[in-house]
Amino acid sequence: MTWIPLDRPLVFGHRGGSRLAPENTLAAFDRGVAEGVDGLELDCRLSRDGEVMVCHDATVDRTSNASGAIADMTAGELVRIDAGSRFTTDGVTFPFRGQGLGVPTLREVLSRHPSHPVIVELKDDSEALARAAIDVIRAARAMDRVCLGAFKSRVLKHARRLAPGTPTGASSAEALRAMVASRTGHLLPFRRYSALQVPERRGRLRVVTPGFVRAARRAGVPVQVWIVDREEDIRRLLDWGVQAIITDRPDVAVPAVAAWRRSRF
Repeated sequence: MTWIPLDRPLVFGHRGGSRLAPENTLAAFDRGVAEGVDGLELDCRLSRDGEVMVCHDATVDRTSNASGAIADMTAGELVRIDAGSRFTTDGVTFPFRGQGLGVPTLREVLSRHPSHPVIVELKDDSEALARAAIDVIRAARAMDRVCLGAFKSRVLKHARRLAPGTPTGASSAEALRAMVASRTGHLLPFRRYSALQVPERRGRLRVVTPGFVRAARRAGVPVQVWIVDREEDIRRLLDWGVQAIITDRPDVAVPAVAAWRRSRF
């Protein structure tokens, strides 16, 4: 398997598919796969005892029945909290509460879905997280299907040093330089990222444009846009040449991409 998309656009479930099930839980990853996603996107942090845990926030307060920092809790404590307790679509019903959904480990997710590419976003800007994540990915024999991403540069620098040749996304600074360079029609010649995982907009700044996508494709770098949930936006981005949609709504994105492909081929 290669990280670079083949001859068709891909769909990645953002945090599994966080509008359909509690984000970054096994239920969300299972639901995304059931909806037909090509790959998964998730976030990682280190527990107090050095386990690579799948959680976006620095604390578990927003998404669970517990409170406290991931870094202050052991893996055993994290897998026992109720990470599905706060998920709701109507503000009244909590269908995943009490279902035994703890904070999963990266090891669990890679083992549970061994054939899916995974974007692993490293949230702690540290060598320790880069090293631990790479150890887990190697042990799972998943180096060829994982792309390491991060907003910060330091953790990506460590990841690239520790595992040369491993696909990585662009840091925020690298993506900004790519956006500026794309105005000339080309990306900068010296780049270390394998993909540009970017939002269409960042505040008032438009990141993704047809010119940005053309420059990236010319350089052989796939553009993978997050978070795209509306069918009309998906079609427009695919018309521009975007190579992956990262979505909270796999139930919308998977059929939208399939319909777009049928209309073109």
